[in-house]
Amino acid sequence: MYSFYMDKMQLPVAPSKLQLKVSNGNKTITLIDMGEVNILKSPGLSEISFEVMIPQQQYPFAVYKDGFKEASYYLEELERLKLSKTPFMFKVSRLSPSGQFIFDTEMNVALEDYTVDESADNGLDLNVSIRLKQYRDYGTRKYVVSKAAIQAQRPAPEPAKTYVVKSGDTLWGICKKNLGDGSKYAEVAKANGIKNPNLIYPGQVIKLG
Repeated sequence: MYSFYMDKMQLPVAPSKLQLKVSNGNKTITLIDMGEVNILKSPGLSEISFEVMIPQQQYPFAVYKDGFKEASYYLEELERLKLSKTPFMFKVSRLSPSGQFIFDTEMNVALEDYTVDESADNGLDLNVSIRLKQYRDYGTRKYVVSKAAIQAQRPAPEPAKTYVVKSGDTLWGICKKNLGDGSKYAEVAKANGIKNPNLIYPGQVIKLG
């Protein structure tokens, strides 16, 4: 036994056939000298289609959860689901002939389209073709980044460059070799508290920046 629900509406007669199409998101490309390569991606949105009879009169095989309702009720509900532009729950419940629960299929869907067919072969009853499409929530993701995390990502400042004076060194030569500009000797002397740039001694540690 099958029970079909669209939002809160139970269809009075369960469709005899249900088609579920799972779209493939994979992509095949051709690489030079390597042939085809299949790039695996997440599957696309599933599509559900079925035909259902909407009776104009009460039949013993039809199910009316809250009492008999005319076909106009179901047509109005279909119109509401289509015009609301909001997703809803589609559910198929399965029971064994003995009434034992088997399993349910539940999916958030949108009503893509439906076609109402009136035929003399069906008397006053209606046949409705329905096509649903799976709906997935989406939106902008927000990330909270702590101040500590930002500081952790920043590179640590480089330690100040120093130079240990060797015998025969001059302050001008040290600046020329390490800073690329010997004329910076006066600036370096001032930063290191050296009153006479011409007087430096071996073992003296000089900060260069």
